Amino acid sequence: MLELGPVEKELLHETKKGAIVAALIDPEDFSPKQAAATAAKAVGVGASLVLVGGSTLANQGRLDAIVRSVKSHMESRQGHNESRRIPVVLFPGNITGVSRYADAILFSSLLNSTNPYFIVGAQALGAIEVYKSKIEAIPMGYLVFGNHSAASFIGQVNGLPASKPSLAVIYALAAKYLGMRTLYLEAGSGSGEPIPQETIRAVRKVYDGILIVGGGITTPEAATTAAKAGADILVIGNLLQSSGFETTLEQIAKSPRR
Repeated sequence: MLELGPVEKELLHETKKGAIVAALIDPEDFSPKQAAATAAKAVGVGASLVLVGGSTLANQGRLDAIVRSVKSHMESRQGHNESRRIPVVLFPGNITGVSRYADAILFSSLLNSTNPYFIVGAQALGAIEVYKSKIEAIPMGYLVFGNHSAASFIGQVNGLPASKPSLAVIYALAAKYLGMRTLYLEAGSGSGEPIPQETIRAVRKVYDGILIVGGGITTPEAATTAAKAGADILVIGNLLQSSGFETTLEQIAKSPRR
């Protein structure tokens, strides 16, 4: 069985205190310099880790440049005024989402895809690169809700209806029994509606691993709702492209602990 690595151990330690915030950098939306500056701002106001990835990434060299730039800034912060190391973790949408420069990778299976490629095919193709690069792999089940996001389109998913918590529960149990120590509930990039509180709460009752929730979390109220329902990690993506996002993100990062 795959042992827990240092990044996963640290995430478990941090989430026991309450929900934490992950800043998601999509390489398609930022230059390396912009990505590093944005990640630094996000961490400065409370983000506990940086995710790098997206559904439409096609340029491997661009990903490497983004990861290296972000990591350089994170290491600089640690050296000067940060007591805790901020991990840079890959969130791949395909085999082009692997970079040897990252601290870890959310090695995910898109459980509700209709295409076996996104359930295990891409994972088999990308596994050898993860192995050779010695990147820490964190096994994760990935569930996409609805059919109106890039993730649902690219991943060819049978989108889960957010109003039917019982369907999310059966997939959460499957992830648990398959040994996936992390589960991501995705409303979709740019979603106007976050995952409903009832769905998060229902999944939390049966799933005891790290529960990640993303999509549509753009206000402190939405973050508080997700955290109280049982989310361990709140992923903030599109908000980072807004001018002056730091004020809102700081409020989100201070969401009440469970």
